[in-house]
Amino acid sequence: MQFEFRVPATSANLGPGFDSIGVAVNLYLTVKVLGESSTWIVEHDMGKVYHDERNLIISTALKVAPTIRPHRVAVSSDIPLARGLGSSSSAIVAGIEIADKIGNLKLTKQQKLEIATKLEGHPDNVAPAIFGNLVVSSYNGNNVTSVVANLPELRFVAYVPNATLLTKESRGVLPNSLPFKVAIEGSGVGNTLVAALMNGELDKAGKMIEADRFHEHYREKLVPYLKEIRELAHPLGVYGTYLSGAGPTVMMLVHEKIAAMVAKELSKKFTAGKFLVMEVDNVGCKIE
Repeated sequence: MQFEFRVPATSANLGPGFDSIGVAVNLYLTVKVLGESSTWIVEHDMGKVYHDERNLIISTALKVAPTIRPHRVAVSSDIPLARGLGSSSSAIVAGIEIADKIGNLKLTKQQKLEIATKLEGHPDNVAPAIFGNLVVSSYNGNNVTSVVANLPELRFVAYVPNATLLTKESRGVLPNSLPFKVAIEGSGVGNTLVAALMNGELDKAGKMIEADRFHEHYREKLVPYLKEIRELAHPLGVYGTYLSGAGPTVMMLVHEKIAAMVAKELSKKFTAGKFLVMEVDNVGCKIE
């Protein structure tokens, strides 16, 4: 069997939407299944990533459909690894897609989401990787409920540092619990963010993005440049700035007309990484 598909990168949390809000952006993991083989072979040039069944894409596929026959697979990716842009989630979604096609499972998107969420532990990245657009989700350990929504016309400007930050390390600085009052405030901020985005009130959305109470405060010591970028971005007209996923990428919501200017101006100050201007991917995982 031969087929090709791609999975978009994702940016999660958008500030207060911790583990529940994510958006698909136009960087891609592209997978070509080239035919049966005696063993699993994964061709890629992504450095220290496995080339056999230990590859996350293939190990995921085998968890979903253990009896599928080995194939030769070619993988290429625009998505930086360990940078908070959903590289592992895109691999998980890709593995589910391979299992579905080769195993003829005929999974619905909802079923793919449920499998991906159980494997990943939360739906914020895997949901937009599957559906595209902005996706708001809830997960209680058993059931996933997601709502897919179109965003207003905007762009994302990302500062992607050269240094990586593993999710395990970034989650390690988070508290086990929050005071009830803080949790209520955080929930209110997240709810208002979603309403503002749906209503196209991007100035209000930007304020809510920067009012997170759940995780950014604890992660600031791992990404000290977040605060500085935020301060310099506002005079340039940026709506809001947030830590993408577990970091270390810092993401900015901007009007499409000023996105290139924002990236150019901030690149003069922040040189230990690169700036990317991205659009929303409104398709999600797609068979070519």
